[in-house]
Amino acid sequence: MNELSQSGSQPPPTASDAWSRVARRIRVPLGFIFAVVFVLLARPTGTSLVAGGLVLVPGLLLRGLASGHVQKDKQLTTSGPYSYTRNPLYLGSLILAAGFAIAARSWWIVAIMLLMFAVIYVPVIAGEERYLRQTFPDYEDYARHVPRLLPRLTPYGHQQSAYSSARYWKHREYEASMGCVVVLAVLVAKLVW
Repeated sequence: MNELSQSGSQPPPTASDAWSRVARRIRVPLGFIFAVVFVLLARPTGTSLVAGGLVLVPGLLLRGLASGHVQKDKQLTTSGPYSYTRNPLYLGSLILAAGFAIAARSWWIVAIMLLMFAVIYVPVIAGEERYLRQTFPDYEDYARHVPRLLPRLTPYGHQQSAYSSARYWKHREYEASMGCVVVLAVLVAKLVW
């Protein structure tokens, strides 16, 4: 057990805790603003759209598989893609971002994506890890063996649960696929017109 669970009290919030909470709240509105900027800066070609679309597929598959395993707030998920990386949803999102950057063909977009990841998503991931440490006693051992983002080559531990399509639908992960189709359609329209 960590010190927090032994003492029963929470330490005072730090500046990183505060920013993590702010980042969590603003990431969706910033995403919509970025979508407008993305469309304005994109310079797609037929080749970039095909290449970017091909990169999107593994990102969507990883996110879909992860969402079918995760049981938010109920248990520490260590099965499926979570046995290779602690953050398969964020890794999937990074792959999606790479696909969109390729499709858009703009270094400005790449720079903005990297900045958003560093300023918004890194603190959000850190905040989620603090929560998991406080909530699940097994998290420390899991974190010692499974990398934060880049996957390990062999799975960690035992498979505690199987993929569930019900969890996939409950977590509305299909929205990521729909979003990808819409963004690619907008890029195709920009290319054509």
